[in-house]
Amino acid sequence: MDHGESSEIGKDLSESLLLDKKTSSQFQDKSQLQHQPGHWNAAAIILGFECLQSTAYFGIYTNLVRYLKTVLHGSNASNAANAAIWNGTSFFTSLIGAFIADTFCGNYQTVFFSSLIFLLGLLIITSTSLIPSLRPSPCEGLVPSCLPATTVQTIASFSGLYLMAFGSGGLKGVVLPLGADQFDENNFAEREQKGIFFHWFYVSFTFGILMSGTLIVFVEESIDWPLGFSICTLCLALALSALIISKPVYRLRKPTGSPLKRILQVLVACFSKISSEIPTDTNLLFETKHTDYKRQRLAHTNDFRFLDKAAIVSDTDGDDIEHRNPWKLCTITEVEELKTVLRLLPIWVTGIIFQAAFSQICTTFILRGSAMETRIFSSLSIPPASLSSFEVVSVMFCVLLYNKIIMPMSKQLFRNGAGLSKLQRMGIGRFLIIIVMVTAGSVETIRLKRIKNGNGLTNITWQLPQYFIAAVSDMFNNISQAEFFYDQAPESMKSLCTAFGLLTVALGSYLSSFIITAVQFVTAQNGRSGWISDDLNDGHLDYFFWVFAGICAVNFMLYLAFAWNFTLKRVVI
Repeated sequence: MDHGESSEIGKDLSESLLLDKKTSSQFQDKSQLQHQPGHWNAAAIILGFECLQSTAYFGIYTNLVRYLKTVLHGSNASNAANAAIWNGTSFFTSLIGAFIADTFCGNYQTVFFSSLIFLLGLLIITSTSLIPSLRPSPCEGLVPSCLPATTVQTIASFSGLYLMAFGSGGLKGVVLPLGADQFDENNFAEREQKGIFFHWFYVSFTFGILMSGTLIVFVEESIDWPLGFSICTLCLALALSALIISKPVYRLRKPTGSPLKRILQVLVACFSKISSEIPTDTNLLFETKHTDYKRQRLAHTNDFRFLDKAAIVSDTDGDDIEHRNPWKLCTITEVEELKTVLRLLPIWVTGIIFQAAFSQICTTFILRGSAMETRIFSSLSIPPASLSSFEVVSVMFCVLLYNKIIMPMSKQLFRNGAGLSKLQRMGIGRFLIIIVMVTAGSVETIRLKRIKNGNGLTNITWQLPQYFIAAVSDMFNNISQAEFFYDQAPESMKSLCTAFGLLTVALGSYLSSFIITAVQFVTAQNGRSGWISDDLNDGHLDYFFWVFAGICAVNFMLYLAFAWNFTLKRVVI
């Protein structure tokens, strides 16, 4: 392909897929894409939106285990499992939202309607915490006297929670691509700005967690649950208002049709030519020559060669193959789009194990914190859920440290001058989560020994090291994973692959819930209290953390093998 043709393809891509920020009915011309600065006005609003919606979501999730225990009177094991399932559902539905965005509505409309559902859920859960008949009576005296929530009360609370999960999930995989769309991939300066946006997006996300883990958790624990939930509702209402008012400034991406349909077309075309022999010369495989081709053209790769059968030109395809039947003949690009998704799968699976371990921050770490001495400096008491704020502050510090020191140093150390790759950074994160579990297990062993020896409660500050290491692991893994899945995604699957990466959080939460439930069931046989007992002093939470450390170690070794053999996507422009 000559340089002239490459330029034309780049022009077509930028004109066809990104709509002018001034109008949603006309395509943006080439001069606008090249000479406009990065759309930081629109991107800044998206960063603010993410911060506010993150505050609203984590204002509920960070302290959900405590709410289920103190207000709805659930058991420790069921509370941890319910919180994990709820969080997992939120991230799982991000896949649905991303599919709708890529196929039908576009990113902006999907964020808008998902936010409305999210807001409705917040209004319901706030009402259930405020209206006495919709929650159990407060405990009086000993815990055994607590009355469990009735069926109606449970349904009311969980209907609000799961509307929140569906709404927040619908926008999770779409907000980041909406922000990234404000920067033109074919403009070098804007492409550099987009990389900066990814880091600021994560800072905005973590700042929202910080606000929820400090201000909102403090209000919920020390003042009033309804007031804390009302603050969450107000944050999302402000975010939604800003999104509506600022609509004219956005550069919007045109939906390109169902990516799943194109994947299915490749599979059908491949199996229809199952007996055909793949040519050794890949130039004989079909690729469209039309200058109005609206997607990135991908270079051919040698893995999953059997899928190349879909691009073999046969006599049955007719003479005018430029107007071919896509169910019988596919382009190299369409085949490579499917290959890209398949290559991501092994990396994606190891991310599930990582997220299962990382989710302990908002479940078992908080439960263990409730069994520790929460007072520091003799008078100041720290709510157990607020320690997540230390992790968030550490993440923000690590992001700044990475951008200013670690990244420049790594560029000098590596011969290619590019520094640590996304896969290498993800590997560091997956290794550090092992250290987190080992540290958590060690602290729990010390805590139980002090209880057994009658030395009193262990101070909650003993948990700070594991939270800090988790923050470093979070910074290396999660930012890099978001960038990696977005960059490796085919042009028509940006939102879907971003949500695909987020799906690891959902499945990790489900896996965590399963492991917690299974461990408690197995270890509580024959009248024993189990590892995750309602009274953690009678349990062995340290054994649970050691088991998780072993699982993470095996997961890390698998990741190294998958990353070593990963083939990066190559765009032909």
